[in-house]
Order: sequence, then C-alpha cells, then structure tokens
Amino acid sequence: MPRVIGLKPTDRNCKIKDLNGRLETRSYIVGYAPSQADVITYKALSVAPDANKYPHAARWYKHIDSYQNDFSSLPGDASADVSSYIPEAITSAAPGAEDDDDDEIDLFGSSDEEVDEEKEALTKKRLEEYAAKKAGKTKPAAKSVVTMEVKPWDDTTDMAQLEKNVRAIEKDGLVWGASTLVAVGFGIKKLQINLVVEDEKVSLDELQQEIEGDEDHVQSTDIAAMQKL
Repeated sequence: MPRVIGLKPTDRNCKIKDLNGRLETRSYIVGYAPSQADVITYKALSVAPDANKYPHAARWYKHIDSYQNDFSSLPGDASADVSSYIPEAITSAAPGAEDDDDDEIDLFGSSDEEVDEEKEALTKKRLEEYAAKKAGKTKPAAKSVVTMEVKPWDDTTDMAQLEKNVRAIEKDGLVWGASTLVAVGFGIKKLQINLVVEDEKVSLDELQQEIEGDEDHVQSTDIAAMQKL
C-alpha cells in the first residue's frame, strides 16, 4: 500500500479514537457516499488504524483506500482543511504511533499528566475538606438507661439511708433518676432506682460493687433492665 502524506505540523491534533467513535454510527465522514471529506481525512493518517483498537476507523480506512485511483473524481472541496469535517484534525503520527499508550501526539503541549495531577489535587482537597468537616462534628456519647434493684438485709434496714448512700455515689457520666420501694415479702422492700450512664465512662459492674460496699444496708444488687438511648 503506498504511503500517504501526513499533515503539516501546523495542523490541529485529534485522537484516533475520536475518529473511530465518529465512524461507529456512520460509513463516511459526511453524507452517505465517499467524498473529498473522506479523502482529506484519509490523507491525514500516516498509517492505517489498528483494527483491534479502532475497528470502525480501520473499516472506513480500508474502504476509502480502495478509491485511491479515483480520489480526484469524488465530490467535495479537495482544498478544505481536515478540521472542516472533524472538530479536531487527525494526528499525523509516525508509523506505529497508534500503539502508544496515549494514542496521540500533542503538538500543542497539552498533557494528560497535567490533567491527572489537577484531578488528583482536587480529589485530595475534597478528601481533606470532608475529613475536617467530619472531625468538627461531635459524635453523641453512647448512653444507657438502667433500672437497678438494691436489696437490703432484712425488714429492719433503714431504706431511706440506703437510698441516700446510693445517690451519694457521683461519677462523671452518671445521672440518678426516679426510684421506688418494691415489696418482696415478709415486710422486706427493695429499692428500685433508675439511672442513665455514659457507656464509655461508667462501668455498671464497678458501680454495683461500690453500692454493695455499703455492707450495713445492702445485701446485693441486680440490673433489672437496660436500654440504649
């Protein structure tokens, strides 16, 4: 196949894949028959497009190549610039240039690396802004509502003093609530008291041990109910 003349360095650039995309839904550059638009675009290529990577452009190239001896007879303006038919002119690359990873030669100095760096910088900035925004939000402390039962030794235990001793226990993250005396039989009543605790600050096991440390009044303690807020 004769080698065709490529574009002058002053011509604009375009990716072969753009041409391939254009020809995916049409047979010719313009219209429904071969014309000078096809000839001009054909001559803008130094080599045939890779059929594996650009099947539509390769199919079109092979078809237009069959008209080489009749190029002058095809309708259209033979002096038009290739950019008249394609938004950006096909790159005049050296043989084998289509196999380059970038699939193009940028004579105007544009760089995919610059675009990638800008994108990476923007992504990094947004991630930093998101992290700062998230850090600025105070996560509510996990809390539990607890109902505790405190059992006395017998019916002679001073329940008022027992409750007073219980409520005297103060801890960061502990709030005592309402209470009531519940009969358990034989004149004995147990203290049932509500409390709210911050889970990370207050250990219920330690709190129970501290209450049971009042050995003059308290026989034992139990957790009757617990619910997360």
